[in-house]
Amino acid sequence: MTDRNKMLDKINESSNYLKENFNSEVSSAIILGSGMGGFENSFDPIATFDYSEIPNFIKPAVQGHSGTLTFVEVEDKITAILSGRAHYYEGYDIHDLVLPTRVLATLGIKNLIVTNAAGGINANYSPGDIVAIKDHINLTGNNPLIGKNLDEFGPRFPDMTEVYNSKFRALAKEISKEYFEYKEGVYAWFTGPTYETPSEVNFAKTIGADLVGMSTVPEAIVAKHSGIDVTAFSLVTNLAAGISDSPLSHEEVIEIADKTSKTFQNFMRSFLGQINLAI
Repeated sequence: MTDRNKMLDKINESSNYLKENFNSEVSSAIILGSGMGGFENSFDPIATFDYSEIPNFIKPAVQGHSGTLTFVEVEDKITAILSGRAHYYEGYDIHDLVLPTRVLATLGIKNLIVTNAAGGINANYSPGDIVAIKDHINLTGNNPLIGKNLDEFGPRFPDMTEVYNSKFRALAKEISKEYFEYKEGVYAWFTGPTYETPSEVNFAKTIGADLVGMSTVPEAIVAKHSGIDVTAFSLVTNLAAGISDSPLSHEEVIEIADKTSKTFQNFMRSFLGQINLAI
């Protein structure tokens, strides 16, 4: 059996488990990063699954990522909320990391929102800013589409001209007026778990990045491959190395995420509602 068939078997096993235990059409999904923990508690859950219950889902190990999948109703549409994600730096195969996104595609979602914590490079950013991602730069040397193509999901060579949907970014800009100053930026994906060196940050800035982080890009690539509209937001939790005068720490990330959480989540409730109305 080829690796391709093994991956399809894993996806189908996970998908069939969810369909057997939650037989409803799912319209949209959101993957929660730092600053969005507990967002699922804003809604009355229709069904909740711990990642450990779902075949082939990886339980996150990072603080603030609880590892639950919750189905809720937003504007009469079902939304899947994934509370946390495993990261590439934890040593998992990249294809296993994006399996939840593949499973969401089999559930029929039309839209995916991804959130993360990121280091700010752009001089106009400050810790606590919420930035819509307009494009990304993959600096890891890996890609979740490497290997035999899963033709059932999308083409061998998918176009990446507009990974992050411009129509929904415009919608986010309008909604944000009630919550924060809207900003957009280019996100550079590094593997981690080390924070980037000043020279790496300078390199990323030179080639056009505004943000650096350790997630989001694999899910966005796979969703785009599957024809799903993607929107992504970074919470700037720190200024990147060489931009900031102080050493970086995960405690700083958590502190800023907690301070900004209420604003981020209030905005996201409004944005998610409008996304679902647009379906």
